[in-house]
Amino acid sequence: MSISSLNTKIKISQKIEISNNKKCFIVAEISANHGGNLNILKKTMLAANKAGADAVKIQTYQANTMTLNYNNVHFKINDKSIWKGQNLYELYKKAETPFRWHKEIFRFAKKNKILCFSAPFDISAVNLLEKCDCPIYKIASPEIEDLNLIRSVAKTKKPIIISTGIADTDNIKDAINVCRKAKNKNIILLNCISSYPAKNDELNLLHINKLKKFSKIVGYSDHSQSDLSCLLSIGMGAKVVEKHFILNKKINSPDKVFSYNPRQFNNLVKKIRLIEKMLGNENVNKKRILKNKLKTVTRSIFFCKNMIKGETINKNNIKSVRPGIGLKLKYFNKIIGKRVNKNISGGQPVKLKDIEF
Repeated sequence: MSISSLNTKIKISQKIEISNNKKCFIVAEISANHGGNLNILKKTMLAANKAGADAVKIQTYQANTMTLNYNNVHFKINDKSIWKGQNLYELYKKAETPFRWHKEIFRFAKKNKILCFSAPFDISAVNLLEKCDCPIYKIASPEIEDLNLIRSVAKTKKPIIISTGIADTDNIKDAINVCRKAKNKNIILLNCISSYPAKNDELNLLHINKLKKFSKIVGYSDHSQSDLSCLLSIGMGAKVVEKHFILNKKINSPDKVFSYNPRQFNNLVKKIRLIEKMLGNENVNKKRILKNKLKTVTRSIFFCKNMIKGETINKNNIKSVRPGIGLKLKYFNKIIGKRVNKNISGGQPVKLKDIEF
């Protein structure tokens, strides 16, 4: 799929659209931050919505579809992440959002006018989410190689947000090609670093520019421990920003180290909205925006002497001065030698209707 064939505007609902001409779509990633408690998850959804999130996201998987329940060396996490030494099955079991909760989660979201979507990790999760009328799908970074999963999601014809944390160019092309064959053009690519938490020298935000070669709408999924990378991504054109969200750090969650509480998240939202105001819109005429404000500091043509009807305009009776409420300066030489068609007092702005042509 060439970039020209992808959609520039992705409609999520009657009121929500993601495009390069709209404000950034900010996602609160709940992930495992419910601590295994459905009521905490509901409170978290409400808090994220109040903090300014445009949507909340959950993850849909079961531990037994993610890995095998063995305790040998193959299933121990041995990288330098915060989960080093843990057993994979036990970690996923602790972090999963039970399938039996999903119907209630989406019912609760709809009742409270919260946009909720999910990242499925296998086809059984897609089937469940379709029954819940999930409006958007997220392909998590590690799943970009699972083309069967991407194909299943693409066939729903719903928007697909694809994280590229472990992806190379071929992975991205393969994923987009699968979507193309399913006639799904609603694709958003996110820059992401699959490191938990991600260090500053790992973030590689310049990769956002590379993603623009593959998708018309790009974004950023953050696992760092500060605002800065999210804010920089906005300046680079990110139109979706995803940040992990937790109700409070007392909740026993494997993701809490790189998650923001409501106050932190709300501050991030405010900063993003401020940056968007600062950036403006490249398609808007800056002069038009500032027209009224600049009248006192721009120049225009004024009569600097009293004029009698029929008198000829010359360089001694008109002048380029502030404010800019008179005739534009481009007319200065054009009106020299013309006559005024009425008596005019000095200090009045020149108007074309007062001149004989």
